[in-house]
Amino acid sequence: MSSLATASCEALSEGGALARALDAFVPRPAQLRLTGAIAETLQQRDVLLAEAGTGTGKTFAYLVPALLSGLKTIVSTGTRALQDQLYHRDLPRVRAALGVGHRAALLKGRANYLCRYRLDQARGEPRFSTPEQVAQFQRIVTWSGRTQYGDIAELDGLADDSPLLPMVTSTVDNCLGTDCPFWSDCFVVRARQRAQEADLVVVNHHLLLADLALKQEGFGEILPGAQAFIIDEAHQLPELATNFFGEGFGMRPWQELVCDCLAECRSVAGAQATLQQPVATLELALRALREAMEKLPPRGTRWRAMAQPEVADGFDAVSAALAQLRDALALVREASPGLDACHARAQEAVSRLARWLGEDLPLFDFEADEHDAAGVDDGNDVLWYELTPRGFRCHRTPMDVSGPLREHRERSMAAWVFTSATLTVDGGFDHLAKRLGLDDPDTLVQPSPFDWPQQALCYLPQHLPDPVARGYGTALIAALRPVLEASQGRAFLLFASHRALREAAEALRDGPWPLFVQGEAPRASLLQRFRDSGNGVLLGSASFREGVDVVGDALSVVVIDKLPFAAPDDPVFEAQLDAIRREGGNPFRDEQLPQAVIALKQGVGRLIRSETDRGVLVLCDPRLLSKGYGRVFLDSLPPFRRTRELADVQAFFARQWGSSLETDAAAAIAAGVPDAGADPAAPPFSLS
Repeated sequence: MSSLATASCEALSEGGALARALDAFVPRPAQLRLTGAIAETLQQRDVLLAEAGTGTGKTFAYLVPALLSGLKTIVSTGTRALQDQLYHRDLPRVRAALGVGHRAALLKGRANYLCRYRLDQARGEPRFSTPEQVAQFQRIVTWSGRTQYGDIAELDGLADDSPLLPMVTSTVDNCLGTDCPFWSDCFVVRARQRAQEADLVVVNHHLLLADLALKQEGFGEILPGAQAFIIDEAHQLPELATNFFGEGFGMRPWQELVCDCLAECRSVAGAQATLQQPVATLELALRALREAMEKLPPRGTRWRAMAQPEVADGFDAVSAALAQLRDALALVREASPGLDACHARAQEAVSRLARWLGEDLPLFDFEADEHDAAGVDDGNDVLWYELTPRGFRCHRTPMDVSGPLREHRERSMAAWVFTSATLTVDGGFDHLAKRLGLDDPDTLVQPSPFDWPQQALCYLPQHLPDPVARGYGTALIAALRPVLEASQGRAFLLFASHRALREAAEALRDGPWPLFVQGEAPRASLLQRFRDSGNGVLLGSASFREGVDVVGDALSVVVIDKLPFAAPDDPVFEAQLDAIRREGGNPFRDEQLPQAVIALKQGVGRLIRSETDRGVLVLCDPRLLSKGYGRVFLDSLPPFRRTRELADVQAFFARQWGSSLETDAAAAIAAGVPDAGADPAAPPFSLS
């Protein structure tokens, strides 16, 4: 064991630095093994894939060796919320316990910081649609005068999708750079300077990948060079990477370009007369194109969109309008830095649209082969669109990001640690390793230290029809009602589709438990109200598989309605499956099944969050037992006791809370219903 591994393990052992400094700290063998492996990886500048089950304590397991190593370290997390938690809560505690004086920095993407220039431009703008927006804008103005870091997260109550945010933050496209009059006082510049000077920088995957994409294109870097990268929630990285190694454009950024052109005209005499007509033409062309796209499916390939003549004509009109605006801006660009930036944005818009349209290709050949119809160009990028309620987005997405990820990792000459609670499929790392471009990484699996046979029960209801059968939703609710009665609410229901979620919400409105439904309130507010209720029922879809962290009795049941196979209308996923098929692989075995297993594991991970939690997992999809692949799902889950008997669920909760159901459950067991607790080592049903 290296000196770093020894020192790290000592700090996390009984009587070590963490135990002396933190009252609630308890040494964990799994955490020590994970710490040792991470320390060895850092010391050797190697690569490690480490699955650490819930409760392992992986955050401390990587922070301790990272801080003791003396290496310049980037820690990347899955979301901004986790990033804030790591930087503001976990990191200070570990640094204080170790007594190290390392400098740390929190770095987010530029859209998370106030832009003084755009705030100044927005003053007096007639773009506020409600009195509430006017009041919120005044709040932002007041806050801007006292904030030290300019982090938008400091503004409590400002929604993530607030229309004010684009008005007071910048993007890569509209940032004026060194031409900005506020450059010396820029919050983004200051944040990057702090990151450059820090020993440990906490980022999120979006910022990390944006940096890698910029490096690949040769435009410089956002993040400082590092000797070690620790990627937490690493299962998210491949899918997110497809966005950053491709490119896209959309209606909303071009509408913002129009607004910015008009705003810049106020300070330049004669500019409005030059730009007014091109701006109006572009606005009209965008609205006409969106109207033409209304007949299309919500998502589809470029080939499918352009097969509609009115859509093809709409894109032609937008292309011409963008070119006209670009040429008009060229006449006034030297009058101000803002107009010069607008000209550059218009030029980039023209170029991106031309690349997506593939104007040198025979797009309108309706005899296109299967490769073209799948929306794949000669560079194996998927060309596709998606509709939003009031706009559209168009994308060029690479099917395989393993190459650029491998290239950057090798060029960095750094240590790389990829960790998450959900990296393996049926115990193996092959699927994720391939997607990350890892040929022969060191691997480690540390299962959750929780006592699963005693703390949890897995219930697979009987007599449910196939999930695609008519009436599945009604049968599902009928099977769940007695479970919710036994648990007295306290449940989290995960649905594969928003439609199923809405139908379940309507069916459960008359229940005795408070109902919290995704989409009816901001996510953070919804989760807090669910926690505070103590007996609520929370309904969510795929985006709620991660980030729901509720410890204690308030969440005692997790229900998953269907196996989470990816949506069939995802053009990128369909193109990936088609590519596997053409290469002689098996799309279901090689991609669909592993992806669904990892997604299921994420949902299941919401149930037991501490050593004192107890709960029931309800897996409703009968394919777990009727299909051969069901075993792969079940074998990838923690070692639950399993049952198909409702009486076992009732007995589980009767023992936990001593409810009035205890008599009924005892009577059922006395009548011959098997007790799920009788033999924790063996499931009470056969998978054959």
